[in-house]
Amino acid sequence: MIHLDGKRALVTGGARGIGAAITLALAENGAHVAFTFQRSVEQANAVVKSVEATGRRSVAIQADSADPGAIVRSVQEAVSGLGGLDILVNNAAIGQYGLIADLDVAKYQTLMDVNVRAPVLFAKAVITHLSAGGRIISIGSDLGERVPFPGVTAYAMSKAALISFTRGLSRELGPRGITVNLVQPGSVDTDANPADGPTSAVQKSLTSLGRFAEPREIANAVVFLASPSASVITGATLTVDAGAIA
Repeated sequence: MIHLDGKRALVTGGARGIGAAITLALAENGAHVAFTFQRSVEQANAVVKSVEATGRRSVAIQADSADPGAIVRSVQEAVSGLGGLDILVNNAAIGQYGLIADLDVAKYQTLMDVNVRAPVLFAKAVITHLSAGGRIISIGSDLGERVPFPGVTAYAMSKAALISFTRGLSRELGPRGITVNLVQPGSVDTDANPADGPTSAVQKSLTSLGRFAEPREIANAVVFLASPSASVITGATLTVDAGAIA
């Protein structure tokens, strides 16, 4: 076990899929965890119970990551509920698929609001609460570095932006002893992209291991970067994609 005893974390989009796995993994390793969710009330309640079963505090915050006001409120509620913050995990994201020629401008704007603007605004709101040893970890995608098929251009672009965001923010916060890193999953077995779904065979064929990752395997990478073991790692990208962009 990696020891995060007494640390206080905020995970955005923490009620489902990868986010829920991250929330629980942080708690199992000793952290108290607040998380945001948008509509998944029953799943959020289940995650709270799972976190509390580890003996840690949990705060579920209903908020839309496309709403700047909701982002500020979420951080305030997390700080109030946990007594401060040490770790931010920018996980909340949405997908948009289709060719650029067919782009819906309104949907594209929402994609950018959630996948790019929200991580920036969450970090902006959290920074004043972090001290030396603080962590900001964002969840990107291996599509931010390699786009092996058409139809994901806008989504890939939104995830590529997190690479520069991570590098730049690490320079800004390094003097304060705060690290900033990026985890890039590939295909992960979730409700949104099941390992037995209609495109799973193609996705598996692109990997070295020939399989999807499990949400917990992505969470393990986040826990490592949140831990003291990663104290000198910052501005870095950790790709966890079964070798898809090897």
